[in-house]
Amino acid sequence: MIARIVCLAVATILPLPPALAVGAAQGPSALVTLTRLKEGSLPRVLNAYGVVRASNTGGTSLMAPGSAVVGAVQTHLGERVRAGGPLLTLMPSSQSGAAYQQAKSSLTVAEDLVRNTRQLLKLHLATGQQLAQAEKSQSDARATLVALRAAGAGGGHVVRAPFTAVVTGLSVHPGDILSEGSPMLTLAAPNRLVLAAGVVPAVALRIHAGDAAAVKATGTDQWMNGRVVLCGAATDPSNGLVPVQIALPPGKFLPGEFAVARITTAQVRGYVVPHKAILINNSGATYVVQAVNGIAHKVPVQVLDEVNAMNVISGALDPRAPVVLTGNYQLDDGMRIRLADPAKSGAAE
Repeated sequence: MIARIVCLAVATILPLPPALAVGAAQGPSALVTLTRLKEGSLPRVLNAYGVVRASNTGGTSLMAPGSAVVGAVQTHLGERVRAGGPLLTLMPSSQSGAAYQQAKSSLTVAEDLVRNTRQLLKLHLATGQQLAQAEKSQSDARATLVALRAAGAGGGHVVRAPFTAVVTGLSVHPGDILSEGSPMLTLAAPNRLVLAAGVVPAVALRIHAGDAAAVKATGTDQWMNGRVVLCGAATDPSNGLVPVQIALPPGKFLPGEFAVARITTAQVRGYVVPHKAILINNSGATYVVQAVNGIAHKVPVQVLDEVNAMNVISGALDPRAPVVLTGNYQLDDGMRIRLADPAKSGAAE
């Protein structure tokens, strides 16, 4: 029994292996990778969602020029029509037909009156004022007849596309009776389309006409270049959003498509680091860990911007000390850092 006690006592005073002795002297450590801290900038990007439609100068609504009956519809919703192509045929209604006949009769009477008044004036049986009144009646009757003829009251009238367009609205059918000003079709010029979007007021304050934007249709992965042409100064009462319009490249979108836009409003400068370098403490504050002479130092930071997997941050950072990229969640202030790849010294680009 005494021999066993002596052996145990001797075992307790044997020196530790060299590797363990070093670890005890230096305290706990963590295996990490580092990345170089670099100053730079990232674009501040805001998202907006909306529908593709004609711009204010690239669309029009065609209204009935007068009382008429729809005789035939030669186009379809969504169809592309060439400039001058037929859209629909209007026939005069009974009311407009009667008005046209009355105008023709009034013009005939006015022309006879002018002719007779001129003969009477030569015989000094009429005055110049009477002739002027007769000529005015003739002019008024002719103008009324021309207007009724233009409105289709004189017979079948073909409504034609004023420019190459896509039919985005069709609200008539054969046999419909129209009054003056009734909506018939809505046209959009395919080379003058915009994304009509809406953003919350706080976001709208950062957007300005001329800002660059990347736009893609919902369900696709192809982004197209666009530019903000309008950012409203008031909210739309129907949805509480501020209207934003983004000009689109010709031939890349269809009217009525849903799309998303990424609007670049500014460049945010600071220190650019990968997103995984940023941690959140128990209080919800963000921080990074820097390696200063092989020792971990936690530094509180503010995240200024985020684009994809990169962030712009600011804080009391040492610009010469790299940032811990992986293994950072294991570190506390003052812990020793071991590099996963010592050959690179942690200065990854």
